[in-house]
Amino acid sequence: EYMGVAEKAPAATVPQLPRPLPSAGPRFAGLPAGPAPAMATKKGGSRLETEIERSRSECQWERIPELVKQLSAKLIANDDMAELLLGESKLELFLKVNPLKQGASPCGPRPKLIEVRKHLTAALDRGNLKPEFLQEAHLVMAKLNYIEGDYKEALNTYAKVGIDDLQLAAVPPYRLRMIAEAYSTKGLCLEKLPISSSTSNLHADREQEIIMCYEKAGDIALLYLQEIERVIITNMQNRSPKPGPGTHEQELGYFLETGLQRAHVLYFKNGNLTRGVGRFREILRAVETRTTQNLRMTIARQLAEILLRGMCEQSYWHPLDDPPQQSPLNDPLWKASNTKSYTLSRRPRVYSGENIFCPQENTEEALLLLLISESMANRDAVLSRIPEHKNDRIISLQSASVVYDLLTIALGRRGQYEMLSECLERAMKFAFEEFHLWYQFALSLMAAGKSARAVKVLKECIRLKPDDPTIPLLAAKLCMGTLHWLEEAERFARMVVDVGDKTSEFKAKGFLALGLTYSLQATDASLRGMQEVLQRKALLAFQRAHTLSPSDHLAAFYLALQFAISRQIPEALGYVRQALQLQGDDANSLHLLALLLSARKHYRDAVNIIDFAFSEYPALL
Repeated sequence: EYMGVAEKAPAATVPQLPRPLPSAGPRFAGLPAGPAPAMATKKGGSRLETEIERSRSECQWERIPELVKQLSAKLIANDDMAELLLGESKLELFLKVNPLKQGASPCGPRPKLIEVRKHLTAALDRGNLKPEFLQEAHLVMAKLNYIEGDYKEALNTYAKVGIDDLQLAAVPPYRLRMIAEAYSTKGLCLEKLPISSSTSNLHADREQEIIMCYEKAGDIALLYLQEIERVIITNMQNRSPKPGPGTHEQELGYFLETGLQRAHVLYFKNGNLTRGVGRFREILRAVETRTTQNLRMTIARQLAEILLRGMCEQSYWHPLDDPPQQSPLNDPLWKASNTKSYTLSRRPRVYSGENIFCPQENTEEALLLLLISESMANRDAVLSRIPEHKNDRIISLQSASVVYDLLTIALGRRGQYEMLSECLERAMKFAFEEFHLWYQFALSLMAAGKSARAVKVLKECIRLKPDDPTIPLLAAKLCMGTLHWLEEAERFARMVVDVGDKTSEFKAKGFLALGLTYSLQATDASLRGMQEVLQRKALLAFQRAHTLSPSDHLAAFYLALQFAISRQIPEALGYVRQALQLQGDDANSLHLLALLLSARKHYRDAVNIIDFAFSEYPALL
C-alpha cells in the first residue's frame, strides 16, 4: 500500500440527521397524507425504498422507473418523490448514452433533457418534498443547468441550496455522490464564466475557489467510493441464497473524475508544483477501492515522473509533511498567500499503521510508486488478440510501457540493472511483436552482465526490426567480448554490413566489427596457414572500414594494430599517427604508438609519449 500515517478525520461539526423511525412512514413520502397503510404495505414500501436507495448509490439507473412504478402502487403521497427519481434517472441515462468530455460544448435543450426538466420542475413546484429531498432535487436541477450550458443559473441554484452546509455524516452513499458532483460542477461553472473585473487579486481568488471546489469534490468522491464498496461487500456477505440482482461495476463518471483529477492540473498550470504533488499524495494515501484502481495507477505514474524529472533531493520533502510554502520548484510569480485551506466534517479513510513504509528521498518514492504501478499494470493486462479487444490491448500496452520506461530511469540512476532486468522480464507478457520492450529488456540484460541471454533477446529484436544495423552491431560486440562466440560475432557483423548498404557509416562499423572478428579468430587459430588467411581478411576488412569512414579514429587505430601484428611497422606508424590526428588523447592509440616507437628503437620518443599518456590518464599508472 502507499505510504503514510493517517491523520485522524476531524469530528463532525454539523449534528447528524436523526434516522427515521420505522413507525414514521415511508422514507420517500412527502407530507403525510391519507390513512396509515397496512403492515404489509409498510414492509413492501420499506423494501422498495431500500432498493431505490441502493440503485441510486450503485448508479443502477435502469432499475429506477420500474421501482418507482412499484412504489407508486403501494404508497401514498409519493408523486413528488417519483418525479425526482424519474428526473434523476433519465438525466443519468442520458449522460450514459451521451458522455460529457472536457472542453466539449453544452448539450442544449434536447428532447430527453426537456423531459428531465419537466420531472424536476414538477417535483420542486409543488413543494411537498421533505427538506433533504428538496435539496437533492435542486442539486439535480443545477447539474441539468450545467449540461445545458446555463452556468450562471447552476451557480445560483448551488447558492440557494448552500452546498457548504450539506451534511456528510449519517447520509446514504448516493447523497455523498451528489454532493461530490455538486462541488465538481460548481468548479466547472466557475471556470466557464468570465470575471467581470481584471484585478489580479480577483483572478487569484477565483482560481483558489475553483481549486477548492475540485479538492472538496475529490475528497467526497473518495469517501463515496469507499462507502459504496463497503456497502456492496456487506450486502454480498449478508445476501440470502435466493437469487437477486448481481453486483454492479461502479464507474466514476465525468463529474467525479473531474473532481479527482482537475485540482492538481490547475496547480501545475499555475506553477504551484508543491501543492500539486501534495494533492497527488493525498489521493494516493486514501484507502483504495476497485473503482479508483486505474486512476491511482495514472496518478502514481504521473507523480513518479515529476519526482524523477522535476525534483532534486534538495527540494524534496517528506510525504507526511505539509508542502513547503516557498520552494524553488514553484513559479516565482505564484503567490503562496493565495492558497486557502478547507475543512470537511468527514474525510476519506487513509492508510495508517506502524508497518507502513514511507520513502525518504525522491528516487525512493518514485521507485515505490512505479513498482505499485507495475504490479497494477501486470494484474490488469489485456492480452487477448481478438479484434474486439484491440483498443483495450493498445491502451494497456501504452500504460505499461510508460511505467517500464520510468522504471528504467529510476533503477538506472541507482545502477540496479539486475532488478531492472527482472522487472522487464515481467513485461514480456506485453511484448508480443513489440520491439521497444524487447530492446529495453536486451539492454538491461547487457547492463546486468547477462550477455548470453542478451544475445538471444537481440536476435528477437533483429527479427522485429531487420533494417536497424545497431542491433546486430550490439550483438556482435557482446559475442566478441566475454562470450567469445566468434562465429556468431562474424554472422552478426555480416548482417551489419548487409543492412548498412544504405549508410556508409554503419557499413564502415560493420567492416570494423568483421575485421575484429577475423583478428580474434586468427589469434585462436592453431595452424600457421589459417592464421595468415584470417589476418589478411582482417586487414582487408579494416581497410574497407577506413576507406568508408576516413574520419573514424577507431578504423585507423585497428588498421594500425593489424599492420603491427603482421610486423609491418612503418605502415602501422602511419595509421596510428592518423588515428591520433583524429583523436589526440586516445589512450589505446598512444599506447600503440609508444610500442611501435620502441620497436623502431626510438626510445626517447617512446618515453615522451608514455609521459604524456600518464599525464592525461593518471589512472593507468
